[in-house]
Amino acid sequence: MILIGIGANLPVFGKAPRSTCAAALSHLAKMGVTITCRSRWIESAPVPPSEQAWFTNGVALVETTLGPKDLLAVLHHVEMAFRRVRTVPNAPRALDLDLLAYNDIVSSTAPILPHPRLHERAFVVWPLAEIVPHWHHPTSGRTPLQMAIALPSGQRIRWMADTSLRTNQRHRGRLNPFPSSRGICVGDFF
Repeated sequence: MILIGIGANLPVFGKAPRSTCAAALSHLAKMGVTITCRSRWIESAPVPPSEQAWFTNGVALVETTLGPKDLLAVLHHVEMAFRRVRTVPNAPRALDLDLLAYNDIVSSTAPILPHPRLHERAFVVWPLAEIVPHWHHPTSGRTPLQMAIALPSGQRIRWMADTSLRTNQRHRGRLNPFPSSRGICVGDFF
């Protein structure tokens, strides 16, 4: 299971961050990365807290023949295409694409897998719980819901309305714990 985090809080090409995030996924699809499932978009306050604008975030389940290093290079290429400029950690950004997990690979060298702060971020854990509720973190063994329960306090998030998506109630024959969720996936859901 290959999982990618998507986020932005700056406008690009005159478009809102949510449009940038959606366009980035379309761009990835043209580069050999098939988006098989995407969470609903979420708005999140910056982590760590700051005065910058809230982020639009989501998580995508993808398929690709690219290995982890090549996939990360593609993610960075797409970020640059959307005017991502790396300055200081936790700065506002036009687009942020993170390789969260690549199957069960655990690596302490680039790319570090799973993403080292995945389990600490509400804007990652809750979308994961929506689209892959039975996934287990490769090192802790915890599910997204177990990680959500253990999140540090004070992270503010809110789900965004996403009328373009069809409701999915089941994932691989199992009941989705978010029956009103509007994540979109191909194959198992339609």
